Amino acid sequence: MYNGIPIDLILLALVAGFLVLRLRSVLGKRTGYERPPLPDQQPVGLRGPAAPVIDGYAEASRPRPGRPIPAPHTNVGQVLGRIAESDRNFDPVKFIDGAEASFRRIVTAFAEGDLTTLRNLLTPTVFTTFEHAITARAEAGETQHTEIKQIVEASIDEAEMLGDHAVIVVRFVSDQENYTRDRAGQVVAGTEAVTEIVDLWSFERSVNASDPNWRLAAARSG
Repeated sequence: MYNGIPIDLILLALVAGFLVLRLRSVLGKRTGYERPPLPDQQPVGLRGPAAPVIDGYAEASRPRPGRPIPAPHTNVGQVLGRIAESDRNFDPVKFIDGAEASFRRIVTAFAEGDLTTLRNLLTPTVFTTFEHAITARAEAGETQHTEIKQIVEASIDEAEMLGDHAVIVVRFVSDQENYTRDRAGQVVAGTEAVTEIVDLWSFERSVNASDPNWRLAAARSG
């Protein structure tokens, strides 16, 4: 008679151990799609290390390509910070979007001689200048054609704040068709070819005024 441990029991134990290991390896795996963690988001309201709860939050406006915003540590960035302190509704990204929309409207309105639109977008001094130019053009029998094909860049170039009066200079780089025809239909200024044009436009407003609109106060070539 053999007094040791039966061979069949040893074999059964080995088989059982093998099955346990296989089950553990399968049950320990995750299957299906798992969303990777979002970058730069920190969980809020943790109840324990194994149960994170992520609360939603509103992100600040982000600039679009070709619409850079000066860094806070720069001179221009510091002025923008002071404007934001005085006007809680001021946001540099939204300002650029609004300035670009005004640029399109002003350029189009000037070409069409639309004084009603221009009156609401310009300071009184600039409006008078535009009005005289439109009148002189009409008296000469000239017509203006301006079409903005693309605004390549719109960036804040300068900023200044004197008391409650804020001025922001925006640099626009645009591709345009821009020319003037005389009575006979001949091009007397500009060109029919698409041309890159650089403009520096100064927008201003009182940060304490109830009117939130920024108006064009000066314009020059870049």
